[in-house]
Amino acid sequence: MTDSDNLDLSRRRLLGAVGAAGAAGLVAGVAGGAGISAALSDDTAGAGGAPALSTVGSTAVMFHGKHQAGITTPLQSRGHLVAFDLAPGAGRKEAAALLRRWSATAKVLMAGKAPAEDTGIALDAGPSSLTVTFGFGRTFFDRTGLASRRPAELDPLPAFSADALDPRRSEGDLWVQIGADDALVAFHALRAVQKDAGDAARVRWQMNGFNRSAGATAKPMTARNLMGQVDGTGNPKPTDPDFDRRIFVPAGGAQEWMAGGSYAVVRRIRMLLDDWEKLPLDRQEKVIGRRKSDGAPLTGGSETTELALDKLGPDGKPVIPDNAHSRISAPEQNGGAAMLRRPFSFHDGIGPDGTPDAGLLFVCWQADPLRGFVPVQRKLDRGDALSAFIRHEASGLFAVPGGPAEGEYVGQRLLEA
Repeated sequence: MTDSDNLDLSRRRLLGAVGAAGAAGLVAGVAGGAGISAALSDDTAGAGGAPALSTVGSTAVMFHGKHQAGITTPLQSRGHLVAFDLAPGAGRKEAAALLRRWSATAKVLMAGKAPAEDTGIALDAGPSSLTVTFGFGRTFFDRTGLASRRPAELDPLPAFSADALDPRRSEGDLWVQIGADDALVAFHALRAVQKDAGDAARVRWQMNGFNRSAGATAKPMTARNLMGQVDGTGNPKPTDPDFDRRIFVPAGGAQEWMAGGSYAVVRRIRMLLDDWEKLPLDRQEKVIGRRKSDGAPLTGGSETTELALDKLGPDGKPVIPDNAHSRISAPEQNGGAAMLRRPFSFHDGIGPDGTPDAGLLFVCWQADPLRGFVPVQRKLDRGDALSAFIRHEASGLFAVPGGPAEGEYVGQRLLEA
């Protein structure tokens, strides 16, 4: 028996030890496919379908499928975002070999197994809902001689007046999103991806994020951001009849290799928490347009109640202010523009001035960013009350191809066409 076999056996023994409840969680995760879409039903929308704590480690997500994992997969409690640039002299051949290595490693790790020459970081853990998602930046196509196959949807995002972007932490040839419900499992995957890059690619930037842990609340709930606001209520749901049309690229398009894929907009949004926390509660709620306690609209109801945008208060003014974040970003205010937001919070320490470097690693998914992210952000840029309390510090746009079929690696239909 090899060392790798011993590592695999150790992890399998752990999975067996979680008992019947854990086994049920594993079956449910596998049956849901790459997206575990059943866990994003109307009953658990935005909450991640959090399992009981005893099942957290046992849940696995499939690597192969129509779509890559990590898009409709329920939010995990830990995440890493990392961008790479191809090394000088590396081209299409080296990129294909790299994606082949990355895909093989991701498949093994997502199944809760240990790859060859494993570090042992996650030796005692199950798969913990690990997902590893891969995307291509605009510059990737120039570096690999594939400029003719670059989608028009990867045209640079327009400049926004509130941007304060650091180019060193923006864009990149390749992008990897890692999520897991265990911090060591997530770091293990990050380390494996970095090692697999070898001489073919170099890290351009890397960011770490977190969400509330599965099982931390009495029942599944929509996540809160670091401002304390319920965040993600208006997300489109896989049960919506137009979900696939809005989020995933259809077959038969100009770039068939993107069929089943999606476009990810990534923004590092710093929250000016000291300024925000000075606002009294009623002012905070008017900035957002929702109650802080439960995420319900200021016009009444529950979290999932539709915004009554025409409702006026006793003073004759809209109950949800004209510049409230929820009003301006509402799909009905933006020609139906919609995107699937799947963010992580971040905290990268406290600066010399005593202010926290904290906020949101905003990741949103759409079939076309020009119809999803851009129109909404343009409108927010012109008059969102929340803009005074946030700063966009980094940005990236990536083409994330569809999921690989059995025997394929991610991006094979692009790189080997």
